[in-house]
Amino acid sequence: MRRLLLFALMLTPIPTTAAPADVTENPMVNLTSGRRMLVLRAGKERLLTGRAPEGEGAPFRILNGAEVLWEGKAGEAFEVVVHSRYAHLLSTTADNTAWQDLSWGEWDSTTKTKARPKHAIKGLSPKDLSAPGADAGPALREDLNHLATLRTKYNTLSIAPGEYHFYPEGALQMSYYISNHDQQNIQPVGIPIVGQKNLKIEGNGATFVFHGRMQPILLMDSENVTIENITIRHDAPYYNEGKIVEIKDGTTTLEYAPQFRWQVKDGRYYLMGDGKPQAPNAVLAFQQDGQMVPTGRGGDIVWPSRCQQVAPNRVKFFTDAAAHGLSEGHILVQRHYGRPHPAMVLYRANGVTLNNVVFQDSQGMALVAQRSRDITIDGGGCVRAPGRVYTVSADATHFSNCAGTITVKNALYEGMMDDAINVHSTCLQIEKIIGKREIIARYMHGQAVGFEVFAPGESVQFIKGPTLENLPQLGKVASVRKTDETHLHLQLSADLPKGVSVGDAIENADWYPAVNFIGCTVRHNRARGSLFTTPKPVLVKDCKFIASHGSAILLAGDAQGWFESGRCLDVTITNNLFDHNLTARYQFTEGIISIYPEVKQPDKQQTRYHRNIRIEGNTFLTHRVPLLFAISADGIIFRNNTVKFDDKYPGMHGGKPYVLRHCGKTRLQKL
Repeated sequence: MRRLLLFALMLTPIPTTAAPADVTENPMVNLTSGRRMLVLRAGKERLLTGRAPEGEGAPFRILNGAEVLWEGKAGEAFEVVVHSRYAHLLSTTADNTAWQDLSWGEWDSTTKTKARPKHAIKGLSPKDLSAPGADAGPALREDLNHLATLRTKYNTLSIAPGEYHFYPEGALQMSYYISNHDQQNIQPVGIPIVGQKNLKIEGNGATFVFHGRMQPILLMDSENVTIENITIRHDAPYYNEGKIVEIKDGTTTLEYAPQFRWQVKDGRYYLMGDGKPQAPNAVLAFQQDGQMVPTGRGGDIVWPSRCQQVAPNRVKFFTDAAAHGLSEGHILVQRHYGRPHPAMVLYRANGVTLNNVVFQDSQGMALVAQRSRDITIDGGGCVRAPGRVYTVSADATHFSNCAGTITVKNALYEGMMDDAINVHSTCLQIEKIIGKREIIARYMHGQAVGFEVFAPGESVQFIKGPTLENLPQLGKVASVRKTDETHLHLQLSADLPKGVSVGDAIENADWYPAVNFIGCTVRHNRARGSLFTTPKPVLVKDCKFIASHGSAILLAGDAQGWFESGRCLDVTITNNLFDHNLTARYQFTEGIISIYPEVKQPDKQQTRYHRNIRIEGNTFLTHRVPLLFAISADGIIFRNNTVKFDDKYPGMHGGKPYVLRHCGKTRLQKL
């Protein structure tokens, strides 16, 4: 079995994918195969008693916010005071079945279990953490633990300016699913902000530096939290950059700055950014001014690792960069496709605000938000560190199965390996229909499994697989049970709509966000500038998209590959600058604005997937590539835009300004 198990708390049967559950007298706690922590909602300071599961496996832990309340062996009894709003049950090695005899009791001064000791808020100070290798994690967690117990209206934790270091050895071991990432059994979390309410963390310009492979920041089961004025980076970049100093006789020599970590072993090159040797899969080429090299074709270049070290900071590779259109002076980002940890995760976190939070690099995406509501980002973004051309390893911001309103404004996103913003739902494929009201559905993409998609009482949108058509009749979840890591067993409150069949998809119709992407600059990044897949209103206004290697804006949607869905029904793109984007081609990037849902059978559609898209009052400075590429869209308006064509880079699609396939009504300005 896997190292971790997912525990599901049941009063009457409830879904393992539900929001944190309440515990009452004599609850039953059953194991559902899979992984991750069980979440219990305390609501107030209370006594939790019970026993760890029987059988093999240890240690078992009870976490309260960001501290370990109890650790014990299989079958061992416990009695702990939960001081803040949530408790989390965790085992790192268990292969057995169930936590036992859990119950809440009231805690008072006569209870033999002692209360948590009082603690004065210290904040972080470089003076207190000046020793070499000093780990700021335990000190910061102590303050966060105390703040989670306070019942004051609003709490502020102020951090002195300076540089603080965090290490995996001092991190808190936790376990949860992260959308669109490699699923880790354990996440060593440097800064766990868990069970907090009405909290502000003021960074005052501090820099948080993380060492080795770890999850820098987790904000979970919290509400109304503000983080501001911090910079986040790792002590060594996850990818490397080498400057081409010689191309000769079919070989290419790269020169590396000291900040990049690598080794040559047995004639092969390995990246060492997190201390673990990993061979790069590909390179991305940048000019010295920071713009990606326009290729007119795919941007990822296969780059063999066979090499010879020829100087302390130089490596000769047995491949010809000139054959890929590269030349001396170009900077190559050597990368692999691993995504172990984003820099920040928001999970069941509502009302979060990030003000001037800067990400300089990551071991995955910069920010992932999932099952969270009402998020605001103002300023900051993904900004290059001195001497580097790239920033984060995938998307800058990624919102999966969120709700409310997402507002991202006045931020700079540059040098990312993927999109500045990606907003989508996760759909599951119907694998089996058991009865009129009962189905088995499957998480289809390996990097998008396990986290909440449905809970009882929530609405189900049915999607026809071959045509991506959304059925007009919604379902309602009566119960949901996770049978293993990739399957859900759903019981509906009414019969399935007519026409639903195996191979179709379902998504949660209650968890779609509205999006405001305003006043941001996106430049010199791979793939796409922005990606939106949500039926709630989307506004892209006053932004600058400068030299994104692929499309500036993509409206996607599929139930075939990534299973990222949520058709767009109301999109406004206005007063933006599009400056020479689409100089290479990536997945779904066929126009500066690309509307590209994956539809297997568009000829059989009765209704188009995306609708009501207004592109007005923008400025396009571009070589001869499509301004607009659209598949399966209806109600497109493209008018009153300023367009200036040139021949700075090779064209695409014969230089046509518009390419439309299987589209309905459109209004396109004459050029």
